[in-house]
Amino acid sequence: MAATRPTILQIIPELDTGGAELSTVEIAQAIVEAGGRALVLSQGGRLAEDLARVGGELMLFPAATKNPVRIARNGYEIARIIKRENVDLIHARSRAPAWSALIAARRTGIPFVTTYHGAYGEKGRLKKLYNSVMARSDLIIANSHYTAGLVASRYRTPSEKLRVIHRGVEAARFDPAAVAPERVTDLRKAWGIGPDVPVILQAARLTSWKGQDVVIEAVRRLADEERLGDAVIILAGDHQGRAAYRDALQAQIAAAGLTGRVRMVGHVSDMPAALATSLLAIVASVEPEAFGRTATEAQVMGCPVIATSIGAPPETVKGGPDVSPGQATGWLVPPGDVSALAQAIAEALGLSPDARREMGERARAHVIASFSLKAMKRLTLAVYDELLNKGMVDTWSETSRS
Repeated sequence: MAATRPTILQIIPELDTGGAELSTVEIAQAIVEAGGRALVLSQGGRLAEDLARVGGELMLFPAATKNPVRIARNGYEIARIIKRENVDLIHARSRAPAWSALIAARRTGIPFVTTYHGAYGEKGRLKKLYNSVMARSDLIIANSHYTAGLVASRYRTPSEKLRVIHRGVEAARFDPAAVAPERVTDLRKAWGIGPDVPVILQAARLTSWKGQDVVIEAVRRLADEERLGDAVIILAGDHQGRAAYRDALQAQIAAAGLTGRVRMVGHVSDMPAALATSLLAIVASVEPEAFGRTATEAQVMGCPVIATSIGAPPETVKGGPDVSPGQATGWLVPPGDVSALAQAIAEALGLSPDARREMGERARAHVIASFSLKAMKRLTLAVYDELLNKGMVDTWSETSRS
C-alpha cells in the first residue's frame, strides 16, 4: 500500500492570503483524504499552520524568486527533491515557480500540471513568453471559463489540454447559521463600529485594479445626495507593500469628507463573520477577475453582492438586464462606472428585509449547486488521476462519504 501511495508536490511562492494560496491548502487536504502525500514548496506564510492542520507538509523553498538564474537553479533542486521524496506529479500555481517546475518535470519525466489563477497582463513579447509557462504543462486547470478562453486564445492551447475547475467555497464554513454572534461582535469592536451600524464590505488586497478608489467616489456621491443612510464602508485587505496606494486612498477618503465613514481595516481572517455582519459586499475590480472568490463567498453567506461585469464574475453572479429580479443573486455593473456602482449600492440598501432574505437564499443555493469545495477537490483529483491512474477520486469519495 505504501509503495503505491501517490505523492503530489504543489509549488507556490508564498502561503499567505489569496485564492491560489487557499486552493493549495484545500487541495493538499484532498490529496491526504485520497490516501496521498501532499507536499508544498513555498516560502511559507500565514496559511502554513492550516496546511499542517490538514496533513500537508511544507518544505520551505525560495519559490517566490523571479531571478532567472535562481529559477533555473531551483529547477535542478526541485528535481532532486522529486527523486528523494518519490514525487509522482508536480502542480505549479504561479509563473516564476512554474518555470522551475517545468525544468524539474522534464529532468525527471513526471507529469506536470498548472493552474492558471490570474488574468495575467501580456504587454510585450517577453511578458508573453514569461506567462506562457502556465500553458506548457501536460494538463492546464483554468479557474473559470473566462480564464480558459484566455489560455486558448493566447497560446492556441487545444481544448483537450484544458480543464475548467471553478474555485470552490466551503459551504459549512461559509454558513450564516455557523457564525456565532460573538464573532460578529468581536469583529465590529475591532472595526470600531456599533452593533446596529449598516456595513458595506469590500474585501480585496489594496491594489489599484481592485477599484477601491471607484468605491470611495461612489460612496461620496451617495453621501452628498443623502442616499447612504448610516452605512459605514469597510475596505478590508493588506496593502502588500503598496504603501503609496494605501496613502492615496486615505487622502481620497479625507478629501471626500468620508473619514470615519470609509475605514481601512487591513487583513480580515474571519471572512464568514465579516460577511455575516455586512448588508452588502462589493467586487469593484476594474481589470478582469480570473475568478473572484469574494463574489461566491458573499453569495453563499446570503450577503447581496455587487460585482463588475468583466472576467469571471458574470459566471458566478446572476445579475444584469437579462436576469429578472426574482432570479437575481446580485448586481453586475460596468468596471470603473461610478454612477452605475452608486446606483446599485442605493438599490441594495433599499431592499426590504424580505427581498434581501429571498435574494440571499437564492444566492446561497446557487453557489452550493455550482461552486462547492467538494466539486473543486473531486475535479482536481480527477486531473491527477488522468495522468497517474492512481484512483485518487475513488478513494477520496469513499473517505468523504464516511
